[in-house]
Amino acid sequence: MSINIVTLIGRVGGEPEIKYFESGSVKCTLTLAVNRRSRNDEPDWFSLELWGKTAEIAGQYVQKGKQIAVKGSLKFESWTDRQTGATRSKPVIFVDQLELLGSKRDGEMDMMDSNPDNYG
Repeated sequence: MSINIVTLIGRVGGEPEIKYFESGSVKCTLTLAVNRRSRNDEPDWFSLELWGKTAEIAGQYVQKGKQIAVKGSLKFESWTDRQTGATRSKPVIFVDQLELLGSKRDGEMDMMDSNPDNYG
């Protein structure tokens, strides 16, 4: 049995980057700062990748500094460094669910998942 589930709550580090593909797919990438238990520690930074309807919602409603919760899986992106030829990699959270946290009066929405069948 294998389990690869990541759940994070933090603040968005920059404006989401949205990319539309000719195939009709939509991808959103952003960074998330997650505080540790001790207030004296620097936050951990995570790269997030969202696809489909979840990516579109992130593009519309997520802004730098907003607090969000995400649930997804950990993957590693690998590439070859053009200057050195060395293989490099970085961890990325592949987001399945996005929750916009904060005041309801801000017009924020609740849990969103990447299954398009769940939306009208």
